[in-house]
Amino acid sequence: MDALGDDKIKMIGVWGMGGVGKTTLVKQVAERAKQGKLFTTEVYIDVSWTRDLEKPQRGISNIQKKIAEMLGLKFTGEDESTRAIELMHGLKKQNILLILDDIWKVIDLEQVGIPCKDDRMACKVVLTSRQHGMLSKDMGTCKDFHVNHLCDEEAWKLFQRTASDFEQEHELRPIATEVFKKCEGLPVAIVTIATALKGEGVAVWRNALQELRMSTPTNIEGVTENVYSCLEWSYKHLKSAEAKSLFLLIGSLGNGDIPLDDLLKYGMGLDLFSKIDSLEHARDRIVSLVRILKSSSLLLDALEDDKYYDRAPSLLFVEEGNGFVKMHDVVRDVAKLIASKHLHQFEVDGVVRSQEWEKSGAEPRNCTGVALNREIVQAYF
Repeated sequence: MDALGDDKIKMIGVWGMGGVGKTTLVKQVAERAKQGKLFTTEVYIDVSWTRDLEKPQRGISNIQKKIAEMLGLKFTGEDESTRAIELMHGLKKQNILLILDDIWKVIDLEQVGIPCKDDRMACKVVLTSRQHGMLSKDMGTCKDFHVNHLCDEEAWKLFQRTASDFEQEHELRPIATEVFKKCEGLPVAIVTIATALKGEGVAVWRNALQELRMSTPTNIEGVTENVYSCLEWSYKHLKSAEAKSLFLLIGSLGNGDIPLDDLLKYGMGLDLFSKIDSLEHARDRIVSLVRILKSSSLLLDALEDDKYYDRAPSLLFVEEGNGFVKMHDVVRDVAKLIASKHLHQFEVDGVVRSQEWEKSGAEPRNCTGVALNREIVQAYF
């Protein structure tokens, strides 16, 4: 909070491994800033889509649009460069807090219209990333904060609170302690596996620990073997085969918030659900499975403010909040790896060359499914 009040610090970085709580932290900071009336407006934008693009500048117009909507600006220009000038003038007149969460590749903020190098700028920019170098070197942040794992005491309290009554079983305590250690103080792993084991007997806990000990190496950047095995076990523990299929489908649909309409469309198209005899029946099945995944902490609620979305949900899901769901980026990474290992599904994020197919471990002739990123389809088909 001190950095937000320092006029010399225009751009702040928050970094740490995936699932450690960066997003939660910056949202809490934004809320405290709002309560303290430090800024006229707080703008939060998820830019996790930057990891999927060879040219992340394609998302500039999207960022411009979201900032303008939050500030009530009306663009007169149609091209990005003209809008950048209009946005820059608008930002110089207002004292705002702008949060760009989960950045993977360099974004030219000046090209967006964010005058981050102007000493006269009143607004603050906060960036989050898994990579420190992305913030301090590539984006040029003025001050960076490292978000570490939870300390043992805080992590244990979270584990106890989530798993609830396991301490009543004397035999269960040492097993639970070993399972807890596998989470490595990472909130997303703690909540996910503790939720899955809540209310289970000694045999289930003991089996879970045995499976966690048999973890295999992963190549997910910023995700350790233990954390991967915790999330994979939670997936395996799902009692519904359809919930597992929907989990893997959501993991393949890219970053950001996912419309329930898309889950219905793709789920039916891929024949993931059995004994469906009407559209209403299919809609109810989607809602039920989504609730299973949310209760298992494998899926999250999306943003409540529908002005962030380019399209409104259909009337089918009008009673389900804003009609969108969200998957934590670490959980999504695990879902994609599970799909590639066990179902031979491969996601295409950019221009794929033969060397990249070989590096991914997926051979085209063995794939049961290939998910094409929307931007790739628009650019090449």
